[in-house]
Amino acid sequence: MFSADQIAFANALRKNTLVEGLGITFVESAPGTFAATMPVDKRTLQSAGLLHGGATAALAESLGSMGSALLIDLEKYSVVGTEVSANHLKSARSGLVTATGTLLHKGRTMHVWDIHVTNEAGALIAVCRLSNLVIPKIA
Repeated sequence: MFSADQIAFANALRKNTLVEGLGITFVESAPGTFAATMPVDKRTLQSAGLLHGGATAALAESLGSMGSALLIDLEKYSVVGTEVSANHLKSARSGLVTATGTLLHKGRTMHVWDIHVTNEAGALIAVCRLSNLVIPKIA
């Protein structure tokens, strides 16, 4: 879905953001998808030593929002998330998780993403849905 140049552009936009702080990196993925990885470490754990559900939701929203941003004219429009949901199916204590998003709907003003988060063994740990609104930039 996205070229190596677009993925590099997405990674350049991480600087000084939550995305950078959580160690999220946008990566190449299968055709028709967009993907990002996030380490499971002290930045993303909750007090019981498990991957924090909020970090998982942040990974999903970051992935879908950036995916939508890469599909629009950023000089004329912005993307804002309007709803994110996450069903946490399995825990993770370490390693790297990967979010892979598929664009379910690309309308003129609304994008909807289906996002699966897996661990390094490929096990599904969360299923997320993100809705984004595409809005005109205010001068």
